[in-house]
Amino acid sequence: MAKLFLQSPEGDQLLTELTPTQTYLIGRNDDCSICIPADAISGHHAQLSSTEEGWKLEDLGSSNGTSVNGQPIGKVLLVNGAQILLGEQIVLLFIDEAAPVEAAPAAETAAEPKKPAKEKNNAKTQSASDEDLKLVKAMSLHSEKIRAEIAKVIVGQVDVINQVMMVIIAGGHGLLVGMPGMAKTTLCATIAKVLDMDFKRVQFTPDLMPTDITGTEILEHDPVTDKKSFRFIKGPIFTNMLLADEINRTPPKTQASLLEAMQEKCVTVGNQTYKLDPPFFVLATQNPIEQEGTYPLPEAQQDRFMFNLWVDYPQEDEEETVVKSTTQSKHQTPEKVITKEELVQLQAVVRKIPVSDHVIKYAVRLVRATRPRDEKSPDFVKKYVSNGAGPRAGQFLVLAAKARAVMEGRIHVSCNDVVKAAIPVLRHRMIANFAADSEGITTTDLVERLLKTIEQPDDKDY
Repeated sequence: MAKLFLQSPEGDQLLTELTPTQTYLIGRNDDCSICIPADAISGHHAQLSSTEEGWKLEDLGSSNGTSVNGQPIGKVLLVNGAQILLGEQIVLLFIDEAAPVEAAPAAETAAEPKKPAKEKNNAKTQSASDEDLKLVKAMSLHSEKIRAEIAKVIVGQVDVINQVMMVIIAGGHGLLVGMPGMAKTTLCATIAKVLDMDFKRVQFTPDLMPTDITGTEILEHDPVTDKKSFRFIKGPIFTNMLLADEINRTPPKTQASLLEAMQEKCVTVGNQTYKLDPPFFVLATQNPIEQEGTYPLPEAQQDRFMFNLWVDYPQEDEEETVVKSTTQSKHQTPEKVITKEELVQLQAVVRKIPVSDHVIKYAVRLVRATRPRDEKSPDFVKKYVSNGAGPRAGQFLVLAAKARAVMEGRIHVSCNDVVKAAIPVLRHRMIANFAADSEGITTTDLVERLLKTIEQPDDKDY
């Protein structure tokens, strides 16, 4: 028998067992067969009916729309395990072992006839397994615990903490930019402790050499055999979380020693390549104002960092709490919430989560809009930007959106998740020109303006 569940971080709640002879009206009005009192959905939002082919879901012209497995629909045949999103907030799970197991073709709308088979979207959406769903739901609860443990040491900085967690779950690297004394180093060390990861910090200085990070070979003498041989001594990069403190204070040669590890998760010394144990992350810090005697990161290396995180001044009440708590002898110690093994599993789940063409189209549209030479880019981009973001930005937007969904206990990724990741992903990949600098316009301002200008895909785009 078919069943409909309401999904939440606390677990799935059975709404109803579906009878084949009955038609179900879903909405927030009292006359609905399935009444969900939420402002996000319309009074009469959607209709669920049984046909010879199976159960069909039809949107009734709702104000916030209906999506199935991430794809906006007018009317669609439901598959077993389909996720139904009502009004961007309410998530339902459809279970029917008699239903198809593969994703249905592109949804048909009442206003448009079916397209010829050759024009249909051939992409298939894979449903997450029960084990994956269980892990994601557990992560929703873990996220709250992680924030609570970090809050024992770090006051405020909620957005920065969430963004660092997104980077870690997505398997990327982060660049933290902020004034001295903003607890950037403490934040990284605390997160590593809460996530049960090995942590090492390297203070980057002008005299630091690449081998100081990657490691070096030493000549050893065996007194028994009287033979000499080289032995590799691993550097601090052989850890789970490496903090590259003030990365712009070391020359490019040493900065570049991180590139292979960040991209390939391995280190090559001489003719030997050494794999880094997963998980592996690089969190680097920079001082945004003191640039004398520094070596700004090249654009190519900045592009390796998934997020550019701005650590801003705390609020007044938060700063009072910081001063009070750090000038006393009593300190709270954060506790471990999840293990390294669970974190590696989560990274694998993020890769498995399906993303609709709708979300991918929006992410690509945002990235292409940052390029001044693209004919569809807005006029203000052509005026203020000299170079835009590359394809890696689109990849990171989608991965970050997936990671945000996992943190909230969802396997549905929406355009809103992409919006939340847009600023930290794009602001260090756009290069503002002299016109923008002269008017005091930053790349963050430009990304915010892009989010207001670029529309999400709709029916006319398909």
